[in-house]
Amino acid sequence: MNQMDMGGFGAVPGGAGAQAANPQATASQARSSAREPIGYIVEIGGSGSRIAFDLGRLTDIAQEEDPSVSISGQVGSQVKVRVGNGWLLASVRNQKQDGSVSGGIVADVDFLGEGEEERLTGRIHGFRRGVTAYPIPGAPVYPATSQDLQQIYSSDGRASIGIGKVFPTKDIRAGLYVDALLGKHFALLGSTGTGKSTSAALILHRICEHAPEGHIIMVDPHGEYSAAFRNSGIILDVSNLQMPYWLMNFEEHCEILLSTTGDERQLDSEILGRALLEARSKNRLAEKLGKLTVDSPVPYLLSDLSNILNNAMGKLDKGHSSAPYMRIKNRLDELKTDPRYQFMFSGMLVGDTMTDFIGKIFRLPSRGRPISIIDVSGVPTEITSTVVAVLSRLVFDFAVWARDEQTRPILLVCEEAHRYVPNERNADGSSVGRILSRIAKEGRKYGISLGLITQRPSDLAEGVLSQCGTIISMRLNNDRDQAFVRAAMPEGARGFLDSIPALRNRECIICGEGTAIPMRVRFDDLEEYKRPASADPSFTDLWSQAGGEEEMVARTVQRWRAQGR
Repeated sequence: MNQMDMGGFGAVPGGAGAQAANPQATASQARSSAREPIGYIVEIGGSGSRIAFDLGRLTDIAQEEDPSVSISGQVGSQVKVRVGNGWLLASVRNQKQDGSVSGGIVADVDFLGEGEEERLTGRIHGFRRGVTAYPIPGAPVYPATSQDLQQIYSSDGRASIGIGKVFPTKDIRAGLYVDALLGKHFALLGSTGTGKSTSAALILHRICEHAPEGHIIMVDPHGEYSAAFRNSGIILDVSNLQMPYWLMNFEEHCEILLSTTGDERQLDSEILGRALLEARSKNRLAEKLGKLTVDSPVPYLLSDLSNILNNAMGKLDKGHSSAPYMRIKNRLDELKTDPRYQFMFSGMLVGDTMTDFIGKIFRLPSRGRPISIIDVSGVPTEITSTVVAVLSRLVFDFAVWARDEQTRPILLVCEEAHRYVPNERNADGSSVGRILSRIAKEGRKYGISLGLITQRPSDLAEGVLSQCGTIISMRLNNDRDQAFVRAAMPEGARGFLDSIPALRNRECIICGEGTAIPMRVRFDDLEEYKRPASADPSFTDLWSQAGGEEEMVARTVQRWRAQGR
């Protein structure tokens, strides 16, 4: 094979005797040898190709242990093919033995992109996604060197955050492009126990460090992330959230105050709508606004709403029984007296605190603490979805009405996203699913970024995952979840998708807008004080300890009865 066939690299002079006499010549020959072809193209297609590997060449590279060469030929590794004056980069998807071809090993590869060739070194530079020129059958295939991968995975001047190392390399950093990651939404997927919460904390910590004046809201259903962001954000739970009830729109009022279905619910909602509009109209703000609707976030007194229902119930011409009024009024009384709802239905929350509440929740200004953790673990289960719906809708409405201002993008992160945006089979008709689906479809037009974290992607609403421009998938043990993710990922990531069941803890496959090409990544270790409180309990250690059980049970019962921590 001539020098041009070698990809621009000549053979190394000297035989075995020269190697023995000169160790430097041995290393030089190994490096040059690794730049010789390792196979050739057998078949070509639109998105991928089939290549025949030279088993002897792969063995030589493995024995040489040349640090400048990626682990070649293995599933998930990268190879390159010369096309004209440039290189085409591909990822090895699978392998099989085939005696009908020279070399004995056939592999399918997926094209990732193309780049130009540096004249002096022969490395790839100017890498870009997509393929404009294809090779022909018989074209030689070369290993992608570490220098190639360094250039491909580099940030290329774009703002990025480092989250780990690219597999199977030992020193190439894996980065996420911040603007592309947040500008087109992202999803973090992984079965329980794969390190999903710690990985989510790592990504959010890196974003906070990169943008200390950012605006991030995280809905935390289990109270895991409070410990991780105590120093870099604010923690809001039922003890200090103080979310005004009058911020709810009419639909959210119906979810909390109405329990009927069918025709009865239709009647109850009509009565509630009239009473709610009248209660809002009593505020002095109504006179200034002029136009007022039942959805307007104008403060009103719960006592006013109750009195309006009483007065309407006493009218002789109401056309139906008093039962609907009593149902709504009794539910209203329950909310006012139940201590679990005090974070939302306290009489102290009737003042016009909307500006202060939004500034606190959205971190405007952030003052170097860009993330607010909304711990909803203490919120009563029956209204958790409504609380998340109110927070999500506030994000969307604020972004819509702030379009005339200098844009302040907001990142909304939802842990256990399948609870809030369920598919049709699990849908319960709650407003939170509708508002989050709307944010997924329209949010980026208004500067809203959505981050979805879930262990059951197959339970997510259809279409929501496909709206995420970047997908970060950790190990998924369920076949349905794997199939769902496979359908949402681009064609070029097929080879990586096959390895999802085999990923180790704290490993992931990343593909989409937030990264140059699909890659397998080992996440960095996170400092102890930055980790969420999501570690699995050690049964062996905890069940070998004794003492203090009576006091522990007494304290637990006291918190249980008081419905607070």
